[in-house]
Amino acid sequence: MTDRIILLFLLIALQTSVQADEPFDLVLSGGMVFDGSGEPGIVTDVGIRGDRIAGLGDLSGQQAIRRIEVNGLAVTPGFIDIHSHAVRDTVEKSGIFLWPDAENYIRQGVTTAIGGPDGSSWYPLPELFLMLEESPSSVNFGTFVGHNTVRTLAMGRADRAPTHEELRAMQDMVEQAMTDGAYGLSSGLKYIPGAYSRTDEVIALAKVAGEHDGIYITHMREEGAGLVESVSETIRIGEEGGLPAQITHHKAMGKRAWGKSAETLAMVDAANARGGDVSSDQYPYAASSTGIDVLFPAWSLAGDKETRLARLQDPGTRAEIKAGIIDNIVNDRGGNDPSRVAIANCNWNTQLNGLDLAEVLQQQGREVSIANAAELAIELEEGGGCSAVYHAMSEQDVIRIMQHDRTMIASDGGIHMPAEDMPHPRNYGSFSRVLGRYVREQAVIGFSEAIHKMSQMPADRIGLADRGRIREGAFADITVLDPETIIDVATFKNPHQLSVGVHYVLVNGVMVLQDGAMTGARPGRVLRSN
Repeated sequence: MTDRIILLFLLIALQTSVQADEPFDLVLSGGMVFDGSGEPGIVTDVGIRGDRIAGLGDLSGQQAIRRIEVNGLAVTPGFIDIHSHAVRDTVEKSGIFLWPDAENYIRQGVTTAIGGPDGSSWYPLPELFLMLEESPSSVNFGTFVGHNTVRTLAMGRADRAPTHEELRAMQDMVEQAMTDGAYGLSSGLKYIPGAYSRTDEVIALAKVAGEHDGIYITHMREEGAGLVESVSETIRIGEEGGLPAQITHHKAMGKRAWGKSAETLAMVDAANARGGDVSSDQYPYAASSTGIDVLFPAWSLAGDKETRLARLQDPGTRAEIKAGIIDNIVNDRGGNDPSRVAIANCNWNTQLNGLDLAEVLQQQGREVSIANAAELAIELEEGGGCSAVYHAMSEQDVIRIMQHDRTMIASDGGIHMPAEDMPHPRNYGSFSRVLGRYVREQAVIGFSEAIHKMSQMPADRIGLADRGRIREGAFADITVLDPETIIDVATFKNPHQLSVGVHYVLVNGVMVLQDGAMTGARPGRVLRSN
């Protein structure tokens, strides 16, 4: 053995000895530690040094600057929300920028938000990343690049296939975003202008994301009528695009689709059995939320605002649009009942917030009927548009999808705090609801399985090898919670309510929630795929 090799071994041994003697910054002692893998928890200690987990096991004899006894509590990886609206496209004064403490996330145990879902993302990404680095949040943030975003930049809201030059421009934008650190391509094929794209267009863009080891995550074309066909399209895009595919907020909308989750999950299994890579995410509620224009036929939303409103002034076209809305209310998101569609937010008339379409019609002295509800939806869009909550899903489908081994938990919510709106309670309660309602109260899935679906599973999906798990060397994103008390408090009638049961949250080794109180620390980082 040469003198140089001997010296190298001595230096390594010396460094290891120094690290072993260096005190931990923090030791969490005596908690039931769930590492995120889905395996049962074990009672042990977790040592943190800097931004990393530096020790596991009996650390009672080790030096620590601070030690917290967490006996009787669960110590888990910080949760990763793989479908987050923490950043609203190009809107700076909302979400993570308006509420950087992200308390509604922190109190659920969420430490990382992945944005850019449903085909809509910030572009270009370096601009967003710079703002987040200059004004950090309490949570980590990464993003997908949105198909609808790059399509709008390349060809506006045109209802047609792209030219060769326009497709090349979209591919170049996806390429740039992936190089800048996006985790994959998201699509919103139910939304405009994604609804105007053909499958081959999406495949062409997915291939670019796949070349950078990204995934394809999609709000499919249809989640009610056309659900099965949309799952088939998603699987095809993943297979022909050469990348993993994820059905985001997997659901079955409208009574005609109830029970079809058994068929769509079987399709996922079949695709994976033949060598594909298909997964889902889900929020744990039997209601969805999006703009009121989701009730409109896609063709009626093409073009700029003036063009869209002009269509509504033509009696014949208005009648055709109304017929399409009636069909959607009866067979899809409307649940065949105007009372199942509740206004979440109308910026131009906040007095409507929280009222369902039946209640608005009653206040206006109009008969409650589906035809009148369709006319009201048109009037709301003419007034400036609104977002709404749609109660049109089956609890049995929610449970079946949750139990599937390829389903992870996500919120489809964002960073939110009390305001004049009446948002979906998923913003405040998705993760805690799973642990409180579906794990503890209903035993739909096991605790360690739920933790896996919230942490390591989404981390592995996008290649976050050092997050979403408790192991030595991983980043110290850690949630400490009480399995016996964690629960969502937010309801559809009173949504601005923070979850309870989380005691401590660390992000990159920094305490963000301490003994149930926010510390004001904002150690969140921008996460890039490269």
